Amino acid sequence: MRLHHIELIDAILRTGSLTEAAEALHISQPAASKLLANAEIRLGYKLFERIKGRLHPTREADILTPQIARLKQELVSLRTLAHNLKHLQQGHLRVGSTPAVGLGLLPTVIRRVHERQPGITFHLNTHHTSELVAGLQARELDLVVTYDTADRPGIKRIPLGQTELVLVSRSVRQNPIPLSEIPREPFIALEARDPSGIVLHQALDAQNLQLDVITEVQTHYVACAMVEAGCGNTIVDLITARAMLRPGLFLNRLSPPLPVPINAMVHAADPMSAQHTLLLDILKTTCAEQAWQKVMGDPAFGIDA
Repeated sequence: MRLHHIELIDAILRTGSLTEAAEALHISQPAASKLLANAEIRLGYKLFERIKGRLHPTREADILTPQIARLKQELVSLRTLAHNLKHLQQGHLRVGSTPAVGLGLLPTVIRRVHERQPGITFHLNTHHTSELVAGLQARELDLVVTYDTADRPGIKRIPLGQTELVLVSRSVRQNPIPLSEIPREPFIALEARDPSGIVLHQALDAQNLQLDVITEVQTHYVACAMVEAGCGNTIVDLITARAMLRPGLFLNRLSPPLPVPINAMVHAADPMSAQHTLLLDILKTTCAEQAWQKVMGDPAFGIDA
């Protein structure tokens, strides 16, 4: 079968009508009828039977249906990729980030980029790392910022700096605080597959410690919101903690510090544009400014130190 045969069969499967399938494909009904007949002649068996004025798939068509659906999805992906390549603009950057980075880091970065080059425009997409990587591979994104450290084929990972994990609670405590001295109070945990969650779990395992987890969440800012609501304590990255700090919340550095790397991801085979380079430079500078030593004395954020 040829591609136009597959498109017609898919349209008939969806509509149950040759006329409606022809309309969906923007061809005439006689042309659709001729195309279907040609496909059935090539295959040597019928694909549809007319029952009470509607076309119903034969057993053979039912068997083909899952493969047709898969090919259709691959065709959609191919068209999306082709469109993205055609419309790629050097002055427009499509940036993806995890929610934690999007909340606490990117707003400052975007402002600084615009101060340097006002003509650059952005499309920002916040999602979890697996979805961001898929968007990068489909060229729906030009650059991704994440805490993830995994290597992936065709993707170049660029270190930007690091943040660290901090305790967020509603009580004034010693600063810094060892993991072993965190009070046995209700704890809101990041899920184990989260890069920050992995760092924390490894540190707890190394000291044979356990926290009284009452809730597990996907996103750092949800964990902070639950602390504000009085649900318990949490440990998240400093960038998110600063962005979510409210009156009555206190941040404590951990002892020893638990660093979390911040990385950018780009297409390994693509040359870096001047806009990419500018964005990466400002990301690195802004990440360096997020260190505890830089922000712990800032009264605007009320950090208990």
